Amino acid sequence: MNSGEPLLIYNQPASRRQLWLIGLVALLLMAAPIVTFPFERVPLARIDAFIPVVDALLLFGDVLTATLLFAHAAVFRSRALLALATGYLFTGLIIIPHALTFPFAFSPTGLLGAGVGTTVWLYFFWHAGLPLAVTAYARLKNTDAVSPIPYRSVRGAIVLSIVGSVLVAAALTLLATVGEPLLPVLFTDAITWQPSRVVYVVVVMLALLLTAMIAVSAGQRSILDWWLLLVMWAWFVELLLILTTNTRFSVGWYVGRSAGLLSGVFVLLMLLAETNRLYARLALSVTAEQRERESRLLTMNAVAASIAHEVKQPLAAIVVNAQAGAALLKETPTNTAEVAGILQSIAQQGLDAAQVVDSIRGIFAKRPSEKAPLNINELLRETATLVADELSGSRISLQLELHEPLLPVTADRLRLQHVFLNLFVNAIEAMRVVSDRPHTLSVRSTLLDTEAVVILVEDSGVGLPADHDRIFDAFFTTKASGTGMGLALSRSIVDAHGGRLWAAAHHPHGSTFHVQLPLT
Repeated sequence: MNSGEPLLIYNQPASRRQLWLIGLVALLLMAAPIVTFPFERVPLARIDAFIPVVDALLLFGDVLTATLLFAHAAVFRSRALLALATGYLFTGLIIIPHALTFPFAFSPTGLLGAGVGTTVWLYFFWHAGLPLAVTAYARLKNTDAVSPIPYRSVRGAIVLSIVGSVLVAAALTLLATVGEPLLPVLFTDAITWQPSRVVYVVVVMLALLLTAMIAVSAGQRSILDWWLLLVMWAWFVELLLILTTNTRFSVGWYVGRSAGLLSGVFVLLMLLAETNRLYARLALSVTAEQRERESRLLTMNAVAASIAHEVKQPLAAIVVNAQAGAALLKETPTNTAEVAGILQSIAQQGLDAAQVVDSIRGIFAKRPSEKAPLNINELLRETATLVADELSGSRISLQLELHEPLLPVTADRLRLQHVFLNLFVNAIEAMRVVSDRPHTLSVRSTLLDTEAVVILVEDSGVGLPADHDRIFDAFFTTKASGTGMGLALSRSIVDAHGGRLWAAAHHPHGSTFHVQLPLT
């Protein structure tokens, strides 16, 4: 996950597709009062279950939205999201008495001792709470970066917000039920209201909505800001429809309440989508880190295995020469010239081991290779000299059939010698276990048109294994003490030179390894 990418939902800009979707829904909402205006006061059949169903859906949506916002506020210690979550929780809680007191929903006059104006006042309290919370959110979101909620205070702040929402909702419910006679009379009966009085309250609600929309629109708008603007716009349309009609269960009333229902799911769907997206990003980030950790561990194992594989040969030669030198020193008189030759050989083999280590470190460190024009035939002869003692000790005859003259290739001498040394040693080991035929190592170089040179390393050993297609895989080996890294590294080196390395059966016995390198 990119550490510079914003995680907070009020910091993430909306995509073009999201803006198109929000604009389309806003246009459809704006079309609702225009289409229904000619017959918005036409009465329709009273559906007693309409408000319980609508309010139940809104309750579920608002409480779930508040839960998600509280979760985001806790994670990011955001005062702005805490204010918005509190507003949505209050909205969900006030819906409960609204549904219970609505006439004809559960009783002809409503429950909780509701009066004629109880439900409408609860409706207005409901539609005042969220715009106030949205305004507070817009004011606080710019301060989160410099003054987030302290770690130790997050849980307490959330609990305090929940308790405050419950107390405010309970107090306003008590005011709208027991204190209903103290409030201005807005309804003449359970169905009809007085437009001349309702208009004042609706204008106040519209002013709160406009204030919230202006506050959210200020500055750079995030995806959450756009969806909140859409919710405020849906409520604005709903209140306009109520303002232009004067009865419940009319066309305008049904359309207005349906618009309010849609507004209840807008932010919820956005939060669910963004939460899923953030979760997916987090999951991918964790998976990528695990893979990187495993890859790093694999690389470390590969380095260790490669060093063990390649350094073993010069170290063994050093031990043998050191033992021979110690034996010569015990002889009388001491052959100083021969001892000097052995010491010089030990020094050279030590340098060879150091070069192998440097080569492998260079491969895994991915440092730039030191490429220069190189005569492949000279490199093959030099590499054959390095394994001369092993060839002699295993009674293997070496046949060099090198094409002359051979155009130079641009290559890293040390790394390419690592490849040929590995192929020669593998061929020697493959022939040591064979006793029914001559041991022959054949090394040939040839031109492939004028574009590449091909080197063939042929042996008369045991041949390729049955699953020979895996011999270039890391850690795959058929040897009891093998590391399985020699051929894998060799192929990676040849690939880095723009060439190819592959194997084939050599008839009648043994195997042939092909190294193809582009000419300079």
